[in-house]
Amino acid sequence: MNIIFYEDRNFQGRSYECMSDCSDMSSYLSRCNSCRVENGCFMVYDRPNYMGNQYFLRRGEYSDYMSFGMSDSIRSCRLIPQHRGSYRIRIYERENFQGPNHELMDDCDNIMDRYSLSDCQSCNVIDGHWLMYEQPHYRGRMVYLRPGEYRSMRDIGYSGMRLSSARRIMDSC
Repeated sequence: MNIIFYEDRNFQGRSYECMSDCSDMSSYLSRCNSCRVENGCFMVYDRPNYMGNQYFLRRGEYSDYMSFGMSDSIRSCRLIPQHRGSYRIRIYERENFQGPNHELMDDCDNIMDRYSLSDCQSCNVIDGHWLMYEQPHYRGRMVYLRPGEYRSMRDIGYSGMRLSSARRIMDSC
């Protein structure tokens, strides 16, 4: 699994090859405006330490960070390991695993309609890797969730963002 980052658009300028997580690209490149995912799946972020807006990238060429919706250059990236087996996530209406909750084992294109939740403010990813989206039908800003407990979406930089749909990351990329 590897991804190559380039300082300039269209795969120009200095480059840096990455095969795992990188919390701060500035130690390798002054900026990052394009990338090529040779294999694997990655999340890229427009701020260091896996913060800010994030985008899911699979195998392919991304000649300009704006081509997939980023407003600023790539600052950090996280490798998404392949997962074989079941997928389970328990979502809660309120922070700290409070309020009505539901367990998902499949993609859900509209959490609010399907489960009559007014919000999703915490969750526990039991199995698999997931993308949650701000809007129904997997649109808008996204957040990558790997196995673990998320007591508050604010803790991972998503205060005020309503999470409305969820999708399993099943790509073998």
